[in-house]
Amino acid sequence: MAKTIDLAAKPEKITDEQLKEVQQIISISNQIKLEVGNVEARKHALLHELDIVNKKMSELNAKLEEEYGKMDVDIQTGTITYAKNEQADS
Repeated sequence: MAKTIDLAAKPEKITDEQLKEVQQIISISNQIKLEVGNVEARKHALLHELDIVNKKMSELNAKLEEEYGKMDVDIQTGTITYAKNEQADS
């Protein structure tokens, strides 16, 4: 079989309308990626803050346990519930 050569001129550019559509889609994609980056940065900061709060809670739990012994505290009323066979150390 002989090869056929296409001598028709091929377009060098897409239409202005197509270009505009491509640019709009890429712009939206870039905005979304930027926003995802911002959300991830905020997530990282919030997780860091949560870690600090958790450490503070652990420190407070240790202080309370030192003062009252093993117990649970109702966070609404402050009522202490001691584990079975546990008494207040004070």
